Amino acid sequence: MNEDTVQNEAATSSRVTVRACEPEDMAAVAAILSQPGVRHGTLSTGYRSAEVMSAWLERWPRGSTSICAVLDGRVVGHGGLRAYRPTRAHGAGLSIAVDDAYCGRGVGTALMQALIDCADHSLGLRRLELMVFADNAAAIALYRKFDFVEEGRSRGYAMQDGVLADALHMARFVDAPPLVAVV
Repeated sequence: MNEDTVQNEAATSSRVTVRACEPEDMAAVAAILSQPGVRHGTLSTGYRSAEVMSAWLERWPRGSTSICAVLDGRVVGHGGLRAYRPTRAHGAGLSIAVDDAYCGRGVGTALMQALIDCADHSLGLRRLELMVFADNAAAIALYRKFDFVEEGRSRGYAMQDGVLADALHMARFVDAPPLVAVV
């Protein structure tokens, strides 16, 4: 086996793992949110420090979830479920961001799968909502893969590269999970 073969096998055997975000991850999350592709493709403003990200995460409502995707020991993505107030306790807002250098490597899928599993099997949520720029075809395809549907479009919703851009409102709604009787 030559060196190139060993490197290719190592690259294909790398697996994305997902875990809870820790305070020490906030510098990596802040760096991801500041990357050009993430700033262009998401409704995030970017350019936040680790301290600002930590404070932001601390203000999330009780019952919210923040996760990181890790590949080869590096934080390469962030995802979250932001719990809603009591009258909407059956739902949460969902967000993800993937490091520009790791797009197309399964990071978004791993984050989405983990968030859906948490929503369905740990939190019992029925409705997940998100907003995405209407031109973000890759993200829209990922959300559709996880049964999100477009519920509306807001014209000129947010600035994207200095131009007002449309955003799509997407949601995933599922029936209430069945309750298992304890014997």
